[in-house]
Amino acid sequence: MSYATKNLKNVVASIAGLLVVAAIGIWQFYAYVTFKDANALANADGGGMHLLLAIVMAVFACFIGFLVFSVFLRHDADDDLHITFAPVADHLSPKAKLQ
Repeated sequence: MSYATKNLKNVVASIAGLLVVAAIGIWQFYAYVTFKDANALANADGGGMHLLLAIVMAVFACFIGFLVFSVFLRHDADDDLHITFAPVADHLSPKAKLQ
């Protein structure tokens, strides 16, 4: 059983947070593209803060995505199959004294 299935609530919350951050980044980029000046004309020079916020949110979303998917790929130590050998009896041991 993987970490993701054991802690499904945390994983779903992390993915929801990732989607919210990505949506904010897309919204800020849209605000940058459609920025209008005081005369209601499209202004390519203005809205630099929206572009900066969009870039920061995009980088933040990539970072969160990396962390979420690294949790999905986490190795669960509880799933390890430990193979142990039974102790060897003295009469089967090569060191046993043959008489």
